Amino acid sequence: MEKVELAIMFSGGTDSLALYALAALGHHPILPRPRHIHLLHMLNGMSRFHEFPRQRLEAAQKILAKQVPLAEMSLPDSAVKLPEALMVELDMGRLFQGLWLDSYEELMPRYNGKNLVCVACKVAMHTRAIIYCLENFIPHLVTAYARRQEYYPEQTPVFMEKIAEFSSRFGIRTYFPVYEDLDDEMVTRHLLEDLGLPSTGGGERKCLFCQTLTTATEKEIGQYLDDMLPLVKKYVELRQSGRIREAANCFPPGNAKIMQKTRRRKKIK
Repeated sequence: MEKVELAIMFSGGTDSLALYALAALGHHPILPRPRHIHLLHMLNGMSRFHEFPRQRLEAAQKILAKQVPLAEMSLPDSAVKLPEALMVELDMGRLFQGLWLDSYEELMPRYNGKNLVCVACKVAMHTRAIIYCLENFIPHLVTAYARRQEYYPEQTPVFMEKIAEFSSRFGIRTYFPVYEDLDDEMVTRHLLEDLGLPSTGGGERKCLFCQTLTTATEKEIGQYLDDMLPLVKKYVELRQSGRIREAANCFPPGNAKIMQKTRRRKKIK
């Protein structure tokens, strides 16, 4: 089977660590055998403990590298190694602001007053990941979303379906290979411990919004995505064509409206 470029949205938590291990060792039937693994770590501007994910990855790579020769001993090529993995930090803070924080007072009434801050953050993450994949010719993008965490609005079927369809418009296949497999936290722990990897928390940055309460249903989540994804599509297309000014205008700062009103008042006076 031909090896391909593979991108993983990598938080450093146990689920994304398990997904990386499965991809690196070739132990999942849905995942393609990767030539290189691009671990995309997103910066939303609201997180702490920045070294946790990289430290977790470096420790995991050392452990997994010792297992590969044993696992591949029966193959003709005895020099098989782990696929090269590159951890890339991508800043999507400006997108996150434009998709929610700059205008949440206006946006919340449209969606029954629901808090969609985490949905907006994940849309920004996926958008930034898609741009990276386009620029680096990566056809596969995977995440470690798990059904047991569907209380997070971005790990619901409606979000995954719409974001996968959106990604496909740019020729990138986004999918969720461990959504069913890691439905039980015990399974994740068992897998990691079986591989000698850390099986408890501590690998993620701590986000200010990660425990934010939301009672949003799939209806509001779907409505928000239907409203925002066309604008995001326009943003990606403008950016890819080099029209940076127009791309930036897709998400002007939230105080721009106040500044415009102030200028109008001054002109009237």
